Amino acid sequence: MDQVVVVVAFDGVQLLDVTGPVEVFTTANAFGARYDVRIVSPTGTDVRTSSGVRVGVDGALLSLPARLDTLVVPGRRDWRQAVTEQGLLALVAELACRARRITSVCAGAFVLAQTGTLNGRRAATHWQLAAELASAYPQVSVETDPIFVKDGNVITSAGVTAGIDLALSLVEDDHGADVARDTARELVVFMARPGGQSQFSARQAPREAKHPVVRRVMDRVGADPAAPHSLKSLAGDVGVSVRHLGRLFRGEIGMTPGQYLESIRLEAAQALLEAGNDSVETVAQESGLGSSETMRRIFHYTLGITPTAYRARFRTTATTNRT
Repeated sequence: MDQVVVVVAFDGVQLLDVTGPVEVFTTANAFGARYDVRIVSPTGTDVRTSSGVRVGVDGALLSLPARLDTLVVPGRRDWRQAVTEQGLLALVAELACRARRITSVCAGAFVLAQTGTLNGRRAATHWQLAAELASAYPQVSVETDPIFVKDGNVITSAGVTAGIDLALSLVEDDHGADVARDTARELVVFMARPGGQSQFSARQAPREAKHPVVRRVMDRVGADPAAPHSLKSLAGDVGVSVRHLGRLFRGEIGMTPGQYLESIRLEAAQALLEAGNDSVETVAQESGLGSSETMRRIFHYTLGITPTAYRARFRTTATTNRT
């Protein structure tokens, strides 16, 4: 029996949020899956995506069977506009009630949150939007690093291409690892992407601090991450106690001064690895992380990857030519 997969499209939706999962499900059909993929819109008419490409749809709500296997809700960059569109919200709410499992890609999590689908659940979205999702919908437990998060029958994914990772995981759940692996090979993508979102998210620490003391410390650290900063010296530079500085940082950006300093030094190390051929030891010293061993530990804990592997993966998209 065919598994009906419904992808919701609407004006302004990100094109790859729609086409990435669709390509995975339809490719899986060549390896034994039986997905019946339908694209629908609130009005039943074609939509224009954020890139300007027009996407044809298969109809609206009335064109679908009573029971659905999978609902995919893509996102749009301007999520605030999306969550005010009553036709879209009504369509998603109705489809969510009829689907065996409910998924979102990138900012599609905001649409699910607006319908109440994510209340009391863990969820993921693009790392740049995670704080906004958590602030706008406090009943949702937002996780910032995973490529996708599964909570019961609701699965939410990170930004754009993470919809491909999500769809591959669903194919594996439905039809096993062999079908998912063949699909991934056909599409030339990872079956399971190594690491989390953090390895793609440069400068992910919050920068919007209102308190002048916090801004001054952030500016000082950012200007010279490798300087011998300590909590005592930073607090003394701005004329407050170490304890008060800690309270200000936690209240303003949700992390301690020490955590912020480490995040900036990690960011500096990432930039140095991407830009040059310095040794890992040199990068560790120039970024303020100290020793190569300390840097390896921080990279592994935060990014799930070694500094050497990070350089190889992110320095260039060029392939190695062999003669």
